[in-house]
Amino acid sequence: MKPYTNINELIELLEADMKAISDEIFTLKQEPQSFNEQVVFKYIDTASTGKTKDYVRSLGVKSERGSLFSSGDVTKLIKGGADDISPELLAIARKVINMKKKNSSNR
Repeated sequence: MKPYTNINELIELLEADMKAISDEIFTLKQEPQSFNEQVVFKYIDTASTGKTKDYVRSLGVKSERGSLFSSGDVTKLIKGGADDISPELLAIARKVINMKKKNSSNR
C-alpha cells in the first residue's frame, strides 16, 4: 500500500488502483490485433519465454533473422516493443517479467 496522509487520500489511491486494474482487465479481454500481440498475449498467459517460443515455433513462424524463433526473440519483443503492439499490453507483459524477477530473487 502506498503512503497516505488521511483517509481521503487513501480513498483516492485505492480508486486509482481500481481504475488501473479495470484498465488492465479491459486490455486483456481484447483480441490480438497483430501477430506480435498474439505472441505477447501468449507470454502473459504462460509467463514463460520458453513456452511462448514453443508456441510460435508450432505455428511455423520464424524470427526476423530467418531462423527458428527463440526465447530471446520473445524477450526482445517485450522489452523493445513493436509498432503493432498496444502500449497497454506491453506494460502488462513487462509487469509479468518484473513479477518473475521478484519471485526468482526470493528463492
